[in-house]
Amino acid sequence: MPRPHGFTYEQHAGGTVRISHHGRPATSLNGPRAARFLAEVEASEPQLVMARWTGNYKRGNERTARDHPRNRR
Repeated sequence: MPRPHGFTYEQHAGGTVRISHHGRPATSLNGPRAARFLAEVEASEPQLVMARWTGNYKRGNERTARDHPRNRR
């Protein structure tokens, strides 16, 4: 599985953290969640942490399987 890449984060006034993936907003964190994220991103691999916090850690055929006629309702 390839390592995640393309994630960036910005810390704003008031404690808000915004995470982007390839320039597009992925998620926004506030308060204690933002503080916990910042502590974790400083202590570990930032790309992996941001991928996990945004939920963008799955790679493979999720989209193609979802669109397959057999899986449509």
